[in-house]
Amino acid sequence: MENSKKIVWYNLAFMAFSTVWGFGNVLNGFVYFNGIQVIFSWILMFALYFVPYALMVGELGSAFKDSGGGVSSWINETMGPKIAYYAGWTYWACHVTYIASKGSGGLKALSWAIFRNAETYDTLPTLYVQLATLAVFLFFCWVASRGLNPLKKLTTLAGSSMFVMSILYIVMMFAAPIINPNGGYLTPDFSWDNIIPQFNVQYFTSLSILVFAVGGCEKISPYVNKVENPSKGFPKGMIALAVMVVVCAILGTIAMGMMFDPTVINGSTESFNSYVSNGSYWAFQKLGEYYHVGDLLLIIYALCNMIGQFSTLVLSIDAPLRMLLDNEQAREFIPTKLLKQNKYGAYINGIWMVIILSGSIILIQTFVPNAAAVLAQLNKLNSVTMPMRYLWVFAAYIALRKGIEKFNPEYRFAKSQGVAYFFGFWCFIVTAACCILGMYVPGDIGSTLLNVITPIVLTLLGIILPIIKKYEK
Repeated sequence: MENSKKIVWYNLAFMAFSTVWGFGNVLNGFVYFNGIQVIFSWILMFALYFVPYALMVGELGSAFKDSGGGVSSWINETMGPKIAYYAGWTYWACHVTYIASKGSGGLKALSWAIFRNAETYDTLPTLYVQLATLAVFLFFCWVASRGLNPLKKLTTLAGSSMFVMSILYIVMMFAAPIINPNGGYLTPDFSWDNIIPQFNVQYFTSLSILVFAVGGCEKISPYVNKVENPSKGFPKGMIALAVMVVVCAILGTIAMGMMFDPTVINGSTESFNSYVSNGSYWAFQKLGEYYHVGDLLLIIYALCNMIGQFSTLVLSIDAPLRMLLDNEQAREFIPTKLLKQNKYGAYINGIWMVIILSGSIILIQTFVPNAAAVLAQLNKLNSVTMPMRYLWVFAAYIALRKGIEKFNPEYRFAKSQGVAYFFGFWCFIVTAACCILGMYVPGDIGSTLLNVITPIVLTLLGIILPIIKKYEK
């Protein structure tokens, strides 16, 4: 009876797949890595980073099955409450930049759903676009402050529909030449010279995009001990996940190679930015043309994306803040004023802190040349800041292996301590290097400064708060 409630390894793989993967990952890889050349980088990233990362998460989840499964709880168990506060702070701070991008992304999706073109949104003055983004952001901050989260249920629905649209795109694109042979498809060049990328500055400063794409599998850690035969079932599930993701990444990239010419994408900075912000919509618009259904697929995708962006916005204002401020260990390092709750139970001063920090990023971007450049800049900023939270996963894993006899997890990624330490440090160094290298944007001083200054400001703020709390005591 007990065994019937256990999760089979392939069910775990599908659960993780829908959590980790999305259509935007395929687009970003294709645009930033010169079309089908990204296939080489995807394979390396999955083999040398994603698989060990997922298996380490499994061991952490197994060791701390009663600790809620969060990174902060792992750090608290292995390194103590003060370090756990910094881990919780990092997780929250990463969402500051993420929040700033969701309003812009939602408005872009709404524009595509209504006007069905890129020009309407992209040609609007940046000042007007950013003021509209600020207005949307402030509205959802107000929603969060009232304890109202009407879009929570829509988040799961939107996430599921976007996942379905990603798979649908690949299937329909490969079937299109058979159904409509005269669609005007491109033929990707799979010659050796075209598949192997050029390992230049552009390549290494873009790797954070791939790290950002494959991260986040720690969300499934609570399910480790619910898997049938965890020591064998979990690694099988994670390897199946990696195979599914790499197959989707490769097939999705080939499908895009049949649509878009990388030389056009990289023709100019304006063209590149336009593809970063509009490429996914153009993909579904072209797909609709191939199947003679007009803009139907585009509108469905744009509406799904709009709901997803706005629902993620309200959740990102509320959920990470609660995870930080509800944590008993973290509260002893946070000034009392930030812990103030209004009559609706919302951390009102915490929301004000979000307004100041995310609002500042939104207003800074009024100086960016156009709306497409804003989305491209935010995409790169997120790829630099969001993976910083993964550093704590690897730090927790190294600390776990240091005290392996004490914690004794049911499932172990590697029996050898040397192998375990190697992969723990390897993934930590790769993540840190990609984040640091990703800060540099060739030919764009403004974006580079934003990528450098934002993490520094957020880190300093995280250091200052415990000092204020200490004086308060």
